[in-house]
Amino acid sequence: MSQFKKRLISSTSRRTVLKGLGVGAASLAMPNIARAQAGTIKIGYVTPATGPMALFGETDGYTVEKINALLADGLEVNGERYNVEILVQDSQSDSNRSAEVSGDLILNEEVNLLIPASTTPTITAAADQAELYEIPCVSCGAPWQAIIFPRGGADNPFTWTYHFFWGLDEALRTFVGLWNTIETNKKVGMLFPQNIDGETWGNEDYGLPSPTREAGFEVVKPGYFQPRTNDFTAQISTFKNEGCDIVGGIAFTDDFKTFVNQCNQQGYHPRAMTMAAALLFPSAVEAMGDLGNGMSSEVWWTPAFPFKSSLTGQVSRDIADEWEAETNRQWTQPLGYSHAIWEVAIDALKRSGNPLDKTAVRDAIKATNLNTLIGPVNFSTGPHPNVSTTPIFGGQWVPGEKWMYDLKIVDNTVNQLFEPEQKMKILPWAM
Repeated sequence: MSQFKKRLISSTSRRTVLKGLGVGAASLAMPNIARAQAGTIKIGYVTPATGPMALFGETDGYTVEKINALLADGLEVNGERYNVEILVQDSQSDSNRSAEVSGDLILNEEVNLLIPASTTPTITAAADQAELYEIPCVSCGAPWQAIIFPRGGADNPFTWTYHFFWGLDEALRTFVGLWNTIETNKKVGMLFPQNIDGETWGNEDYGLPSPTREAGFEVVKPGYFQPRTNDFTAQISTFKNEGCDIVGGIAFTDDFKTFVNQCNQQGYHPRAMTMAAALLFPSAVEAMGDLGNGMSSEVWWTPAFPFKSSLTGQVSRDIADEWEAETNRQWTQPLGYSHAIWEVAIDALKRSGNPLDKTAVRDAIKATNLNTLIGPVNFSTGPHPNVSTTPIFGGQWVPGEKWMYDLKIVDNTVNQLFEPEQKMKILPWAM
């Protein structure tokens, strides 16, 4: 467990969290009498630091500490310097908890900006609180449809909440793009959990089944599974009996590991497995041992991305190398977004003219047009008034040199920003 997580678990009070973040954070929380200050900008940050989705928030605390150091002398806005106080809360991977801590940050801590990071349950619940209490909110880390549609935003744009990420439609086209590069019988078995993510991805109107059929694939959909189940026999039997060469869908790490192990035990060896969420993280793929070789997924961000930070000037490889050197852990996809969310937030605060004026901050977020570590963020060009889409690619895990597996970009169907690093290959167990 990281030191950041330990600090969050020990206490969720503002004082303890700020103390736990180190000297830099403490200096941000207290006025510096050596220089004149225009006031204090209070930012509420909600992350799944613990719980079943903690891997999505693994890089959030690390990046907060980087931002604390960057803003140690405050933030200059319109010729005036403001202290910056970052208040971190753990959603515990639970939507009810996210709503609770977000409401506390807004009503009791009186934050000027709310940033819910990483995963649909954390973001949607926090964004609802921001909308309810009219506080600017910017988020990333989940397909935009999963953040907008369940909250009733399809026909009614939101006033206070903005989100940047790729869209489900783009992820679906990426999946199909991956499958079109290998020889199969074009039968796809689909795996979806009974939760908001699974119901979004499995939706017959805007989820994975429709574009898969349109691309000429046959879809086999046995129904939703209960998260944290220990028995996928029904799904595996269906896929095996139907002769599905491909398995696609969304699952979280523990569920997918169980599924893959049971596929192997029951003699079901498809030619491709492309799974959203579960295959994002190197630790999750390593946990499968040899069965992780050749697994494929969407790619949010890698060191291969050709963009640089608007805050530090670092390119993606610099950020990844710094993480690996300081944590002794392999880079992971959410790292790019953990950094980019602060690029967008700080840029908006600086352009607001008055970061203590919630309307000015909201308007600045809405007017964002910024090149970031994960690509351009521009809310004026999105498919929805509260959305900016970002690049997505298709990737495959292959044996690595420094680490057990490396994630290589193998498909650029949706974004032709650069060429794939190599071609998609059939799963070794199917050969």
